[in-house]
Amino acid sequence: MTRRAARAILLAASLLLSFAAVHLLMAQEQKLNKFDRDTTKEMLRVMEGDIKKNYYDPKFHGLDLDARFREAEQKIDNATSMNYALADIAGALDALNDSHTFFFPPSRPYSHSYGWQITAVGDDKCFITAVRPGSDAEKKGVKVGDQVVQINGHDAVRDDLWKMEYVYDVLRPQTALRVVLRSPDGNTRQVDVQSKMVPKKRVVESLDDIFQIVRDSENAEWLSRSRYVEVGKGVLIWKLPDFEFSLEHADTMLGKIRSSEALILDLRGNPGGIVEVLERILGGMFEHDVKVADRIGRKPLKPEVAKTHGKAFTGQLIVLIDSGSASAAEIFARVIQLEKRGVILGDRSSGSVMEARGYGHQFGTETVITYGASITEADMIMADGKSLEHVGVTPDQRILPTAQDLAAGRDPALARAAELAGIHMTPEQAGKLFPPEWMPD
Repeated sequence: MTRRAARAILLAASLLLSFAAVHLLMAQEQKLNKFDRDTTKEMLRVMEGDIKKNYYDPKFHGLDLDARFREAEQKIDNATSMNYALADIAGALDALNDSHTFFFPPSRPYSHSYGWQITAVGDDKCFITAVRPGSDAEKKGVKVGDQVVQINGHDAVRDDLWKMEYVYDVLRPQTALRVVLRSPDGNTRQVDVQSKMVPKKRVVESLDDIFQIVRDSENAEWLSRSRYVEVGKGVLIWKLPDFEFSLEHADTMLGKIRSSEALILDLRGNPGGIVEVLERILGGMFEHDVKVADRIGRKPLKPEVAKTHGKAFTGQLIVLIDSGSASAAEIFARVIQLEKRGVILGDRSSGSVMEARGYGHQFGTETVITYGASITEADMIMADGKSLEHVGVTPDQRILPTAQDLAAGRDPALARAAELAGIHMTPEQAGKLFPPEWMPD
């Protein structure tokens, strides 16, 4: 059994919901009563205390934090539902304009999916890059390669996409979204897409419930696994979806690539992860220690350093990034770029680079409802003296897929990476190497 599955069992064993906790979950779409409103205000006060105590900049970038949280409290007084009240808490944290400081609301009593994946491409456009088979999105004719022009009346542009996803996926999941799409041939249409919402048990009553939680956890772990393929002679393509894995797995993968002549490391869509894993992978690319970044916080902090270990990979290195490459993925790409260790291809990265820690809280008579926040504890200043926050990494070669490329399943960036590694691969062939995968129903 995996460690993630073991944690899931421990979580399941604690999910005996109190009446108050169940009441809060059911109130998310209902009119708030005094109990709900007071509970939400208490969450707001706890979040304010966490930020005042832990945020890396004690001046809060010049923001009047007290005034911002009092404004949020007044909005909660007028909120019409729990979802809107929770959004007011999120808005108070968002005022800091910090990619790694945000609110974790209490979890919903259901799983939720719109049946698609949306990716920002270039400086302003967003495209459908995957559609789940059998979803309402597929039935309504949503296709890969469609440009997303609007979502619920709001323009879909790169800088706002993450906020839309945070609102519609986390804060206020919707039963349906109205989207305006533009197909590769230029035709524009409006589509109302129903989301899939599957109720979760509020109380763990049996071993079957616990085993279902374990299965869900293992399925999620499987989806986030490393995938790799060897092409030609001595060229390995490694698709790394995140940095959320063990140091042992990092060492195993480094052992696989050390004898390769070239490595194409695909960090597209990689949101980051564990700092120690980032350092271990980076350290495996150099025969000497490399300074990753200076950490700027409330008190003096040690610089982040990737130490060389074992036999380093010394072959050709090509790194792929896109707008979904964030945090540790961006740091990896920028270190490789600054050290002139390899070539960076693709799209400009997210620009979401800070060092944060999660702060969790709970309420309810029997320890069940959790909420919290991610709070930045350090800014990361790279070796060139600059921060990547709100800037991102600009690739050495910017290679963007067109709507037609996406619709046809072509991957020009990966094909170009293969070409640099001395392998002939068409964009069509590249697009078939790592097809999208989905959680089982």
